[in-house]
Amino acid sequence: MHGQHVEQLNSILDEAEQQPAAGEQQPGPGDQQRLYEEHAGRLRAEADAEANARRLLVAQEQWTEYLAQKEQDTGALLGRAQQLQGLMQQMAAAAGGDAAAAAAVAEMGRLVEELGVAAAEARASAAQLKAETERGKRSSSQANLAADGDVEMKRQREDGGSEDGAAGEDGQQAAGGAGAAGDLAPEQQQPGFIGPQIPAAAAAALAANGTAAAAADPDSFRERAKYIPLRLNMEERRLLRLLEAALSVSEYTDKVDVLSWRNKSGRVHAQIRDMCAILCGLVVAQDFRRGQQLIVERDFAQLCQFFQDCFEVGRRHKIMNPEKMRDTYGKLIYLLMDACDPEIQELLEFKCVRPLRTVYALLEERGALPLLDDPLMEVATAEIVSADRPRFEVQRAIKAKERARDTLARRYRNRALSDEDILHCLYSISDNNSYLLFNRDPVDRMIAYLHRYFVPHSAEQGYSLAIQGGSQGARLTHSHERQYHYVLQSLTLWREISHEMFKLWYLTDADMLREGNSYRLQNTGQGLNRVQSAPLVGRAMQQILARCQRRLGGWVGSSVVHLGDHNVPSALFFIDKYTQVPRILNPVVLVLDELPKLCKDAQIAAYVQSAFGGVEAARKEILLDFFRHAFDGSGADNFFDAGSCIDGRLTSAWNWCSKIEKKRYYSLFKLAGFNGFDGDFK
Repeated sequence: MHGQHVEQLNSILDEAEQQPAAGEQQPGPGDQQRLYEEHAGRLRAEADAEANARRLLVAQEQWTEYLAQKEQDTGALLGRAQQLQGLMQQMAAAAGGDAAAAAAVAEMGRLVEELGVAAAEARASAAQLKAETERGKRSSSQANLAADGDVEMKRQREDGGSEDGAAGEDGQQAAGGAGAAGDLAPEQQQPGFIGPQIPAAAAAALAANGTAAAAADPDSFRERAKYIPLRLNMEERRLLRLLEAALSVSEYTDKVDVLSWRNKSGRVHAQIRDMCAILCGLVVAQDFRRGQQLIVERDFAQLCQFFQDCFEVGRRHKIMNPEKMRDTYGKLIYLLMDACDPEIQELLEFKCVRPLRTVYALLEERGALPLLDDPLMEVATAEIVSADRPRFEVQRAIKAKERARDTLARRYRNRALSDEDILHCLYSISDNNSYLLFNRDPVDRMIAYLHRYFVPHSAEQGYSLAIQGGSQGARLTHSHERQYHYVLQSLTLWREISHEMFKLWYLTDADMLREGNSYRLQNTGQGLNRVQSAPLVGRAMQQILARCQRRLGGWVGSSVVHLGDHNVPSALFFIDKYTQVPRILNPVVLVLDELPKLCKDAQIAAYVQSAFGGVEAARKEILLDFFRHAFDGSGADNFFDAGSCIDGRLTSAWNWCSKIEKKRYYSLFKLAGFNGFDGDFK
C-alpha cells in the first residue's frame, strides 16, 4: 500500500509538468519561455535587492564602529593637547612674559580649539550614523514582519512559475545571524520540531543573547556533556562505513541544487528520486534480500529506524571528528535538509532525522546524572601528555586514570546502566579533551608567543607590528599597540570558539535540520549556495564574542558576525570556517617549536645563523610576518567582505597561508616537515 501511494504521487509530479490545469489553454513554447524569463528576472531582482540591503546594513554597522573608534581617538588627543596647553601656560608664566612663550601658548590654544571642534564633529557624525543604522534595522524588521503575511500568496505565485536559484522554495526569507528567529525554545518543544533537541538549560542560556550565561558553569562536565556525542561502537562504525560509501558515489547536490528547474514540483520530484536511490542503496548494501524487497515495494516506513540510525551516526561522527567526511558531509546535511521538508516527509512517510545521542542524554535517560558532578571525573577523563615528563610519572597518571574510571563505574552503575555504558560515557568525554588538546592548545601557544616576543606599549627596533592600509596588501591601518591588541583579541576569540567547538557543531546541526527553517538557492559570488538563517549558532557566537570583550576590556575593529548572508550563507559554512583555525596555527606552532631541535644539527644551525641571525631571530621574523599580514584585513575583493569583521580576520589568515611559498623563511617550514595547511579530505 505504501509503495503504491509513493508511485501514484511520483506519477502526479511527472504529469504536473506536462498537463495544464482544467479550463486553461496550453501555452506555446514562446509564451512559456517568456513567462519563465520574466519570473526568473523578478526573483533575481528580489534576491539582489535583499542581498544589497543586507550588505548596506553591514557596511553601516562597520562604519558606525569605525566612527565611534575615531571619536575615542580624537577625544584622547584632545585630552593630551589640553594637558600640554596647561604645561605650556605654566612655563610661560615662569618665563615672565616672554613673547615667544606667549606666542606658543596662543598657538597651542588654537590647536586645542580645532581639536575640540573635530571631536565634536566626530561625536555628532557617530551619533547620527548610529541613529540611521538603528532606523534601518527597525525598517528591515518591520518589512520582514509584513512579508510574513504574504507567504501563502508568494508560495502560490512561485508554485506556478520558475524556481530560480535566487528564490526559496516556500518564499520565506533567511535572516542572518543572531537577529533572526528570536523565539526558538517554544518551537523546539512543539511536535513539529524534528531537529536535535536542545536541552532546556542550554536553550535558556542561549536566550541570553550575549549577556552573562546562566547559573550553570559552561566548563563543568554537566554542561559540556550536553553537547558531547557518544563515541561510536563497532556496529555504528559499520553503519558509518556503509553511509560514507553511499555518499561518496552520490551526485545528489549536483542534480538537485541547479538553476534549471522551471517549477517547484520538478525539483521536489528530483529530490525524492535521488533520495530514494540513496536509501535503497543503503539497504541493498546492508541486506541484499531486504534491499530487493524494498526496491519492489518501496515501503521505506518499515525501515525508518535503520535509516535514522545511519544518518545519526554520520552526523555524530562529524561532530566528534570535524576533520573527517570533508567531501561527503555536505551531501549528507543537504539531503537531510530536504528530507525535513513537510512535502518530502509526506511522500516518504517517515522522518530521516532524530536527536543526536549525547553523553548527557544517555545518563539522564538511565538516571545517572550525578556522575557528571563527581570530583573523580577530572582524573578519569584527563588527557595525559607525555612530553617533557619522566616515564614513571606518565605511568602513575595512567594508573590513576584507570582507577578513577573503575571507581566511577562501580559507584554509579544500576539496572539500566552497566559498567560498560559508564566507561563508554567517560571515553566520549575523553575524546572531547583530546580534541581540545590538538585544536585549542595551538591557539594558546600562539598567544604565549605573542606575549613572549612583543609588548604592546613599545616596539623593538625592526620588529614593529604597525601596518599601513595600501602597503603590502594591507587594508587596515594600525599602530604597533593597536595591532598587538587586534591580534590578541582575534586569537582569544579563536581560542574560545575552539574551546566550544562541539557545542557549536551541535547547534549547527540543530539550525540546519530544524523543521520550518527554510533556505533559498542563491548565487553568493562564490557559486550557488543554500542561504539559511542560523539563530542558535548566532546567539552562541554573540555570547562568545561578549565574553571575549569583557575579558579583554574592549574591542579593536568591527564586531559584525556574518551569518546567513552572501559571505557566510549558512551555519555549515560558519562552522567549517572555524575548523580551519587549527589547520592554520598548528603548522606555524610546529615550526616554531621544532627550530631549536633542528638546530642541533650543525649544518642547519649554521644556515639559520647566517640567513636569519639565529633561532630567536628566525622565530621573531616568522611571528612578525604572521601577526602583521595574517591580520591586515586582506583576502577579499572589498573591505566589507574581509576588513576587521569577525570572519574577515580568518579570511586574512587564509590569504597569508596562500602566500607562504613566497616567504623568505619558507625553507624553515620545509625543514620542519611542512606539507600544507589544508589537511586531508578523506
